[in-house]
Amino acid sequence: MQFKIIFRITLFSVLCTISTLATAAIKPLDHIVVIVNDDVITNTMLNNRVVDFRQQLQLSQLSRIDPESLKKQVLERMIRDTIQLQQAKQFGITVDDLMLNRMLEQIAKTNNLSLDDFRSTIEGEGINYARFREQTRDEIIIKQLQQRVVASKISVSDQEVRQYIEQSESLDASAVNYHLRHILISTPEAASAEDISKAENKARDIYNRILDGEQFEDLAIKESNGRNALNGGDLGDRKASELPQLFIDAIRGLHAGETSTPVKSASGFHLLQVISSSDDQLMIEQTHARHILIRTSSEISDNDAKQLLSELKRKIENGEKFAVVASEFSEDPGSKIKGGDLGWSGPGDFVPAFENVVADMEIGKISEPFKSKFGWHILEVLERRDHNKTQANKENLARDAIQKRKIDEELRLWLRRIRDEAYVEFIED
Repeated sequence: MQFKIIFRITLFSVLCTISTLATAAIKPLDHIVVIVNDDVITNTMLNNRVVDFRQQLQLSQLSRIDPESLKKQVLERMIRDTIQLQQAKQFGITVDDLMLNRMLEQIAKTNNLSLDDFRSTIEGEGINYARFREQTRDEIIIKQLQQRVVASKISVSDQEVRQYIEQSESLDASAVNYHLRHILISTPEAASAEDISKAENKARDIYNRILDGEQFEDLAIKESNGRNALNGGDLGDRKASELPQLFIDAIRGLHAGETSTPVKSASGFHLLQVISSSDDQLMIEQTHARHILIRTSSEISDNDAKQLLSELKRKIENGEKFAVVASEFSEDPGSKIKGGDLGWSGPGDFVPAFENVVADMEIGKISEPFKSKFGWHILEVLERRDHNKTQANKENLARDAIQKRKIDEELRLWLRRIRDEAYVEFIED
């Protein structure tokens, strides 16, 4: 009898303890929002990503988007990224910490910041740096995947280049730059007539809402299935030749701020808004220069190379021929036999450290010794000229433009295909 009483008292104590703990633990547990093949997206992951995007949108003055629309768009981006990261894993594509750190240092450097200052700036804008770092890693992996499965398979024939140049010159398309916004209402790869009709009606409804005064970028974030949706559909500045012919036809005759009617492609229905357009400058400034290069090694330090070039500079200024000195001392085999002559060059032909000195030098003056990744230099600018783009430049630009256009089109179709083929299950709360 006594044992039963003790047992009941103990059981009552345990139940009271459990009840107390349950009352204290009112905070909801994390839960799965979406299953994507073998991975999951949890509510915490989604909320963290929404917070990060919300902060970026505030910086872009697009914070007026309602939370549900933003959450829907961010979730779709996360699903698409998850599918791509899964495929990257199958290909063995990884980005280690060393590679990631180098990329972050490069990003910081382009903003004239050290890595520590860059981190402080990111955190000062309300963005979690650890998440930013991992998202950057994912973006690098995804770009490498897209390069492998899409971009590397794109080829451009000589005939396509010739046709492009002829068409561009006849239409003067190569001389126009467009800054566009884009909304895509996608259709499935094997779309039925009902699917197509539904997408077309939605695109026309969005077009009418834009005409009634709604902001294009707001609707892009809310409704677009395009890759640039979270940027308000902003495609950035592009040459007309880099855009699909479908887009060129749609915006022909439109002025800044005007929006095209919906146009159909294999991906779905597109709306395009012209932010601005301008004539591109066909003339480039070329520089004729020569230089002397001294490479550093285990035997020649930076200081030794710099001192030798200072002595060579004095010799030239005292009357010795630059070409003679270059032929004797320069360690650039390509220009050494020509007295250091580099010929005519335009923007982008040299590394930045060299090009910056070329741009600042007066004609006929000898530079102070300066360093590039190749070694130490002195140089002289002989002359400058405005020069029309050569046929070779036209062909290179044409090939790049065609390739970029093809990659954009194939990437859009590939993303739709892998999204359709993936197992995606939305879990209700």
